[in-house]
Amino acid sequence: MAGETLHEDRKVLGADTLDQHRAISSLMEELEAIDWYDQRIQGSDNEMLRAILRNNRDEEKEHAAMILEWLRRHDPAFDRQLRTYLFTEGPIHDVGTTAASTQSMGGGRRSLAIGSLRPGGA
Repeated sequence: MAGETLHEDRKVLGADTLDQHRAISSLMEELEAIDWYDQRIQGSDNEMLRAILRNNRDEEKEHAAMILEWLRRHDPAFDRQLRTYLFTEGPIHDVGTTAASTQSMGGGRRSLAIGSLRPGGA
C-alpha cells in the first residue's frame, strides 16, 4: 500500500485488517477532498467553475458514504455506533445517553432485560 502508513509490520496483519485500513484511509482521503472542494468553491468568483467543483465535491460525498457503509457492514461495533447516532434528532451528545438508558431498561432492540414476568406481559 504505497503512501499509506501502517503502525504494525504488514506481515503480522491479516487480510481483514489490511482491508479495513484501506477503507479507513480511503474515507479520510474522500473527506479531505470534500474539504478542499468546499474551500475552492468558496474561494472562486467564477460561477461556472464553482458549479463544476460542487459536482466534483458531491461525487466525493457519494464515495465517502459508500466506504462508510462498507465499514459498517464489516465492523459490528462501528455498526452499533452508527445505528445509535445517525439519522437522529436533537442534541447529538444526548443521543448515546438516551439510547444506553433505554437499552438498560429493556426498551432497546439489543436489550438483555427479561421484561415483564407478569402473565400477559402487563
